[in-house]
Amino acid sequence: MKANWTQKGASLSDKSARQEFGLTQQEIITAIRAGKLQFRENHIHGNPYLRLLRHEVEALVRDNSGHDELKKKKLQKELADINKEARKLKARLKAIERRKAELMKDLDE
Repeated sequence: MKANWTQKGASLSDKSARQEFGLTQQEIITAIRAGKLQFRENHIHGNPYLRLLRHEVEALVRDNSGHDELKKKKLQKELADINKEARKLKARLKAIERRKAELMKDLDE
């Protein structure tokens, strides 16, 4: 299977892999050395990080912890994303309501 590094969501950083899947840096390095994970070294603001393929990280978690654990991690990530989006929408709605009140006040004057 040809690796697609540029498709949105197809890759993630080593930090994201640790946060999202509960892996340690040592587990990631060990998997790279064993040939289970491909990586690319990137830099952001001069700081190096490893770029990993999401499907390979998921396969590593599935092999190490089982399918149920992988499913649980994916559901936790989706829930966190939904909560984040909900907070953004609430803040946006609040700003819209404030602006609406200002406009109504200006119309009444």
